[in-house]
Amino acid sequence: MKKETIAVHGSHLKDETAGAIAAPVFLTTTFERALDGTYPKGHMYSRNSNPNRTALEKGLAALEGASRGFAFGSGLAAVNAVFQCLQSGDHILMPEVGYYASYKLAEEILGPWGLEVTQVDMTDLAQVEKAVQKNTKLIWAETPANPMLSITDIEGLSVIAKKHGLKLGVDNTMGTPVLQNPIAHGADFVMHATTKYIGGHSDIMGGAVLVKEDDEWAKRIERVQILMGATPNPLDCYLLARGLKTLPLRMREHSANALELAKRLEKHPKVELVHYPGLESHPQHALAKKQMPQGFSGMIALQVKTGETETREMAGKLQIFQQATSLGGVESLVEHRKSIEGPQSTTPGNLLRFSIGLEHVDDLWADLEQALATI
Repeated sequence: MKKETIAVHGSHLKDETAGAIAAPVFLTTTFERALDGTYPKGHMYSRNSNPNRTALEKGLAALEGASRGFAFGSGLAAVNAVFQCLQSGDHILMPEVGYYASYKLAEEILGPWGLEVTQVDMTDLAQVEKAVQKNTKLIWAETPANPMLSITDIEGLSVIAKKHGLKLGVDNTMGTPVLQNPIAHGADFVMHATTKYIGGHSDIMGGAVLVKEDDEWAKRIERVQILMGATPNPLDCYLLARGLKTLPLRMREHSANALELAKRLEKHPKVELVHYPGLESHPQHALAKKQMPQGFSGMIALQVKTGETETREMAGKLQIFQQATSLGGVESLVEHRKSIEGPQSTTPGNLLRFSIGLEHVDDLWADLEQALATI
């Protein structure tokens, strides 16, 4: 089946009670046990499993081409579950430029437990291989990467990982399972902050890990999911599964709007640089086309010809774009990443990250034009 069909039917939950087409929400913490001590419906306790969570996990796995899926209460909880498969003294490679909180999780929380981390330019495969150590166990990539939207060669990383007996995980939050499938390019794990495009309406927190093989790492992730308890509630799972059904349509529009705006911004006299994988000027455009043949997502990073203070002021003069953290909702957002990440951030001070929503592209352009005119 095509992705549009999988998106609609992959998370289907059959209602045995009334035959409802829309899935019921199982707002229960526990499930009835049979006389022989078994659980005839397959569920014991909602921290272990719940029908709504199972449906979501199956739908996500189907879209990603994964053998299994595991849902979590946030994207960082999902990242943590993969990192918790490692042991004290193990070493991982992470992006030099990527989601700030994932690195801080590894450094601040798991570092004191003995996890070793090296940040490396994931766009340079030679640097990645050079950074592999004897105790390296995992390469953690992100593509497109936050916030500069660089593209990493997943297949190239998988060759390095297999050569050295490592696992490869890919944060596919910006790519989504509709536009990009890292497992098809050799990844072992795929992570999504389902808070973003999969939820799609800025009202649900969630995360997921999809695995290529149902192996010992997958079993470990499942145990972390159950024993650490960072699982989503049934209503959030229901809403995320509902979000999957419209994901292909939404990503088509997000991508189309972003590409059109990126092309217009690239020609604006007050714009220094537009970071968008769909532009031919993007240094990894050819690789992006290979890995994301259906579209380049809805994120744009924009550097303007002014200083940091004026850049922040420009963000405040936008009227349709709202200043807020996060991405992937139907509404357009803008964020000054350096001020969010702190003084140690390497993100340029004149950079704004835009999450392009589903408003009419001409209205978004008019808003950008009037804000750019003030600098």
